[in-house]
Amino acid sequence: MEPVDLAAAFTRDPQAAPYPVRCDATLAAGFAVVATVLALTVDDGRRPDALGWALLLAVHVPLAWRRKRPLAVMLAVIALVAPYHALDYMHLAPIPASMTALYTVAATGRPRRTLLVGSLVTSVTLTIQVFTNPHEVGEVVRVSGWVIAMLVFGASIRLYRQLVESVVEKAERESERRVAEERLRIARDLHDLLAHTITLIGVQTSVAAHVLVADPDRLDREALAKALDGIADTCRDARAEVRTTLDVLRADGPALQEGPLPDLTGLPDLVRSAKAELSVRTGDAKVPAAVGAAAYRIVQESLTNAVRHGGPQAAVRVEVGLDDGTRTLRVRVTDDGDGPGGTSGSGGTSGSGYGIVGMRERARSVGGTLSAGPRTGGGFEVTAFLPLDTREVMA
Repeated sequence: MEPVDLAAAFTRDPQAAPYPVRCDATLAAGFAVVATVLALTVDDGRRPDALGWALLLAVHVPLAWRRKRPLAVMLAVIALVAPYHALDYMHLAPIPASMTALYTVAATGRPRRTLLVGSLVTSVTLTIQVFTNPHEVGEVVRVSGWVIAMLVFGASIRLYRQLVESVVEKAERESERRVAEERLRIARDLHDLLAHTITLIGVQTSVAAHVLVADPDRLDREALAKALDGIADTCRDARAEVRTTLDVLRADGPALQEGPLPDLTGLPDLVRSAKAELSVRTGDAKVPAAVGAAAYRIVQESLTNAVRHGGPQAAVRVEVGLDDGTRTLRVRVTDDGDGPGGTSGSGGTSGSGYGIVGMRERARSVGGTLSAGPRTGGGFEVTAFLPLDTREVMA
């Protein structure tokens, strides 16, 4: 048998093995053959007569159900082997069957049951030994030692199986947790990408439609072409980013957690597309990739909400810089819009509510915090504090 198969046999629950009765019946038949050979060749008591052979062979019959009913099998074996030994037949012959039944009880039962069965077996064995060979003290010690050793071996195997099962269960829970976190990350990425892109396409389409219907006699072909080009560029960018996300999803192993991430260098183009004002003050500070990606996605979602809810004339300002006296990146997005529903509606009081929830998760994934709410005097404000000296946490 290969080592891997042997290890699997020890780690597998014996009561969950396939075809237990068939396998155990085969094992019992093998032990019966061994017992017959021992009874005929070993001089360890009286040679079995008809009663002895009947008891010896009957001892092996219950072993076929040892994994189905381990305690009942153990009691049946004791009931048959006790008179066999008491009549001083060949004592070594039924030992393999007896030890197998004892091992099964210890390997499948609780410690309390194992201790009770061990005490019962030891008591019966010692009692028989005292009546058959009262002067053989060494034999008493040897028999007791075999019983205790088999109980310890079976209990050790049971504990080993429990340990392996707990390790496997923990690994499965960790795998499920990673899958859930990866799904959450993918959901946030797709939400950030598609929500922002669709909003921009909607704005650019409205501009193109306005150019077409505002003054048909004096059609501004250049403005129309610019608006349509903007829509095409936005679609190409979205397609490229979706392709990147799908490539990351198709990757194996650690690559699933990697892939290109947007960072602060992409903020000017992002903010310009939303016609917002940008201020970036990071100096020479090194911004970790995860922090830069989180800041980018927070700004992206905030701009999407501002464009969607702030109204056409809303003035949006984006400020990204180091917080005074700390190693913390502060991201602040404000608008003075007061369109239908207001930007406060994006916080979860209307619509799906995933926007600000996703931004908070982004900030929390790098150890930061985020607050969002209406401003005094109108408009909406999103402020995030993202520490630069944090470990990158993949959300």
